[in-house]
Amino acid sequence: MCGIWALFGCDCSDLVRCKEALKVAHRGPDSFQINNLEGLKNSMVAFHRLHVVGGIGGMQPMILKKYPHLSLLCNGEIYNYKTLQKEFDYLFQTDCDCEIILHLYNEFGGKKASQLLDGVFAFIVIDTKQNCVMLSRDSYGVRPLYYVTTKAGVLGACSEVKGDHHSHVTLQTSARIYTSRTRISLWLNRLEEETVKRNIRYLFSRAVDKRLMGSRRVGSLLSGGLDSSVVAALTAQKLKEHGVAEPLQTFTIGMNSDSTDVIAARKVARHIGSEHHEITFTLEEGMKAVKSVIFTLETYDVLAIRPSVPMYILCQHISRNTNNILIMTGEGADEVAQGYLHFLEQPTPEDGHKESMRQLQQIYMYDVLRIDRCTAAHGLEIRAPFLDHAFTSYYLNLPADMRAPKNGIEKYFLRAAFAGANLIPNNTLWRKKEGFSTGVGEEGTSWFEHLQQHLEGLITNNEFARASQSYTHNTPRTKEELFYRQIFEKKF
Repeated sequence: MCGIWALFGCDCSDLVRCKEALKVAHRGPDSFQINNLEGLKNSMVAFHRLHVVGGIGGMQPMILKKYPHLSLLCNGEIYNYKTLQKEFDYLFQTDCDCEIILHLYNEFGGKKASQLLDGVFAFIVIDTKQNCVMLSRDSYGVRPLYYVTTKAGVLGACSEVKGDHHSHVTLQTSARIYTSRTRISLWLNRLEEETVKRNIRYLFSRAVDKRLMGSRRVGSLLSGGLDSSVVAALTAQKLKEHGVAEPLQTFTIGMNSDSTDVIAARKVARHIGSEHHEITFTLEEGMKAVKSVIFTLETYDVLAIRPSVPMYILCQHISRNTNNILIMTGEGADEVAQGYLHFLEQPTPEDGHKESMRQLQQIYMYDVLRIDRCTAAHGLEIRAPFLDHAFTSYYLNLPADMRAPKNGIEKYFLRAAFAGANLIPNNTLWRKKEGFSTGVGEEGTSWFEHLQQHLEGLITNNEFARASQSYTHNTPRTKEELFYRQIFEKKF
């Protein structure tokens, strides 16, 4: 996880620009560089690096001797860079995976360069020969990029909104979404059910394996549900295959040792042989973290904040107490494989498919936002194999009725694909979907219900009644919403 920042055409002082660039310093704790750009007046770029792949050559902006007119800022991992390097016979100047972007851009232009990449990325290419700037982001926004423009011709771009200098204009997520090219050798007869299940296992195993790229220790978030358990199990398996001596470390969080997720994760950890860590937090600790979470997420959205509080606390613990930097997670499975309970209520399989696609188009605003910000705030890097292009392309192109819930069970076909593999305990494989905010609770009460009960006494009825006057846009409908909104307005 790195932080990229750029500002073009702004005549503000270097001190102001540097202060703005430093607002995302948490994303890259290993090194920092800020540069004025030759050939572009009133322009400056900055890079905060978390060292994962490549040595000193991975520092940015990257400018190659072969293409002195091109500069690159990239937060990402390109999993197929070696394949592309060999295919197009490129001579690399560095040992950094992101270098492939400059070669592809120079030969094919920005659109095709983005299409050729298999990975997660947000990048900016500055082309002084063409006098242009290109922004690109992976399809699901696993690596974020926001940009802002003004009528005066200023362009700002940053990994997080807080780093954009011009705060009184509409911020947008960049950019056009291009589908990456993927070459997959699969077993034939795709629609034969057992063959399809085998393809799913193969592609997902491959998705996990490619995300182990890097020189830093890998850990895995584990809630004891299907998604995180399959990811953790395959990660542990692949690390052994690669000869890694250290066991996989898994991490779970709950309000006490009897939280639903804690109990379920403990069982999975024993099954896969991971070095397991259980972290507990109190209501007071959760309340204390809320302000930091809202600043980190840059939103007052209730559904984003609730699960982010325990995740923020968990990532803070990992950063402070372990040497894990790369963190595997199961996010994305619910959108791809129809895991939310409302998928059970879709009238037809085709409606379920449309809802799945809608959620994937918006995932950068919700689950992906949470996993990116909570890890980046603590100098960690998230890896989400369920959002792998090859896996999602295959799964989403299966017949709609094959992917639909069956017998009242969400994610039915994904579960069935791993049945009999003994990868995770059987009752974990078929464990009913439970929201993160619910699973980390205690005594039959979810984390957010504890929070709501606390806020009932914290915010008076009179104060809540005045909310419609104070906030005419998106007026808070509950005391919980008002509490988050008040914090957000103070921060931003």
